[in-house]
Amino acid sequence: MTTKKLTKLLALYLPYILLGLAATNFGEAWRLAEGKELGDKIMSMMGTIPLAFANPLPSLHPLDLLVGLCCGAGLRLAVYLRGKNAKKYRHGMEYGSARWGTPKDIEPFMAPKFEDNIILTKTERLMMSNRPPDPKNARNKNVLVVGGSGSGKTRFWLKPNLLQCHSSYVVTDPKGYNYRG
Repeated sequence: MTTKKLTKLLALYLPYILLGLAATNFGEAWRLAEGKELGDKIMSMMGTIPLAFANPLPSLHPLDLLVGLCCGAGLRLAVYLRGKNAKKYRHGMEYGSARWGTPKDIEPFMAPKFEDNIILTKTERLMMSNRPPDPKNARNKNVLVVGGSGSGKTRFWLKPNLLQCHSSYVVTDPKGYNYRG
């Protein structure tokens, strides 16, 4: 093994080694604590912790080394499992391999009956049913429409969906263009 690889490996595992060596002092405090029952042992250990940490060097008693090894290995295992559980939403796909959606991609999210959908665009809709055939296709039905003046928010999204009359809407119209009383 080259020196570079050894240095890299040592730098990777140094925190776990240091924690394990510090945990040997907790093992020594446990070993020096008096009492036969768990509660008595823990209460007595509170008094032996300062005594165990008075010497900054790790304890070399076999039981203390076992405690240190278990603590260091436990932390390493926790970090490994946390890293394995990283949220990769596209498993098995390379980063940057996204593509534009096709009509086939949106199809599971649309109800077959046109009236049972929220109209999003001319070709894309979102089913209003709370129980789609496949539960993984259930989506939040809230829609927030944001756009600049004259971008067609009212004409191409609001009015067609209001004319469907299939759900509740909260529409803010600060200038009063949509309500003529």
